[in-house]
Formats: sequence, C-alpha cells, structure tokens
Amino acid sequence: MNILISTITQGLIYAILGIGVYITFRILNFADMTAEGSLGLGGSVCAVLVSNAVNPVTSIILAGFIGSASGLVTGVLHTKFKIQPILSGILTMIALYSINLKIMGKPNISLIESETIFSSKEGDQLINLILMAIICLIILVLLILFFKTRLGLSIRATGDNEEMMRALGTNTNSKKQLALSISGGICAISGALLSLNQGYSDVNMGTGTIVIALSSIVIGEALTCKNSFQARLVSVVFGSIAYRLIITLVLNLGMNPQDLKLFTAAVAAILLGLPNIRKTIKRSVINAKS
Repeated sequence: MNILISTITQGLIYAILGIGVYITFRILNFADMTAEGSLGLGGSVCAVLVSNAVNPVTSIILAGFIGSASGLVTGVLHTKFKIQPILSGILTMIALYSINLKIMGKPNISLIESETIFSSKEGDQLINLILMAIICLIILVLLILFFKTRLGLSIRATGDNEEMMRALGTNTNSKKQLALSISGGICAISGALLSLNQGYSDVNMGTGTIVIALSSIVIGEALTCKNSFQARLVSVVFGSIAYRLIITLVLNLGMNPQDLKLFTAAVAAILLGLPNIRKTIKRSVINAKS
C-alpha cells in the first residue's frame, strides 16, 4: 500500500510537468523542449533556497517565477529571432544545464537535513499524497479559470489559428511568449516539488522528462472521451498517475532499471503513433468493404 501511495504521489508531481507541457504541446501547438531544463531549474533553485533555511512554500513560488523566465527566453528566441520552435527550446534547455550547475555550485544538493513540505516519517505517505492532490487541484483550477478569460481564450485561439488571430489584429507573438512563460513556470514548480519529495536536486533530473510528460498527455487523452478543455486538462493528471503505475508494475515484474528510459521512449512512440495507426486501419477496412 505504501508503494502504491508513493507511486500516485510521484504521478501527481509529474502531472504538474505534464500540464506545463500540455500548454505548449496541445494548446499552443508548439514543439517545446524547454521543459527538461525548466524542471531542473525549478529543482535547483528550490534546493538552494531550502538548504539555506528559506521557507519551502516560498522557495516553490520563487522557483516557479524563475522558471517562467526560461519559457520567456524560448518565446523571445522564437518570436524575435525567428528560430524554429524546437530549436528555440533546445537552445534554452542546453543553456539551463550550465545555469543549473552555477545555481547549485555542484552537480547535486541533498535536502535530507532540511525542512520540506513533505513528511519523511514512516507511515506519512498518505499525508504527502493529500498534499500533492491539493497542489494539483489548485494549479488546475487557476489554469482553467485563466484560460476562460479573454487573454486565455486568445492564447488558445492563437494555437488553433495563428493567421486568423493576426488578421484580427492580435499580437500573437506576445501570446506565445506568455504561454511559454506560464509553461516554464509550471514545469519549474514540478521540479521544485520533485526535489523536495525525493530529498535532493540533481543537475540531470530533467533529462528525458519531456517523454514522461508526453506519455502522460497521450495516456490521459486515451482514458477520457470528453472533448471539453477542462476535461482534457484534468486528463493529464490521470494519465500521469497511470503512467507511473505502469512503470512501477514493470519494475516489480523484473525489468532492469537501466532499460527504463528505453521502455519509456517505446511507450511514448506507440501512444503518439496510435491515432494514425487507428486511422490507417479504419481506412483499410472502409476500402476493403467498398
């Protein structure tokens, strides 16, 4: 039971990362790689602050604001310097690796002796789970309310049809920058929570996390049939939890931990390609009947 509760807690932490990636990947239709660097940035900033006796909640909030700056950098590279979306994210991600090292001053920081929002006592996993559920709920509610505002709707419309929004006189560049900034901040909050939960921050903690986020998004979309924006955003949370449960299951079945990233990449590739596979099969069936 403790393993199950701990797995769900981890799933909620990565769900926040998935929500951040969802903003760029689905809402903005922007192939962004900044998330890997932003998650590490949030973890690094939070770990340094907490290890220097700064309040953990304050540290998480500050990590989120600093993480939003990383998303803004990606937005400026794309909108002002006309660099392709994926390259803009990669450039920011590479730069953040060195920045995270400078922030921590070393490859990793231990938080074992520092005060965090998570309890390390045996049997308190349920308290940690409830805490993460509350944090996830707050982030979801704030985002749902924001994307119902005029500004939030204009960001969604920019992702749906950028040319139409430009024709209507909307500054789409500023909308992209704002969306990327929000995404970077949310990913950084996920990194801050991850470092507090696991008791340390490492410069490589963000490596490969973009695949985890994409898997969470696709699994969540497969689990839910509703097409409303709110349902799709909430589905990321369930997708992340399902993904962590799958990982825990295969590890308990004897998978070598060294093969975990290969398994993760394979699962993500299959899930991302599944819609096209379904369309191809459906088209083949229709052609066969005709």
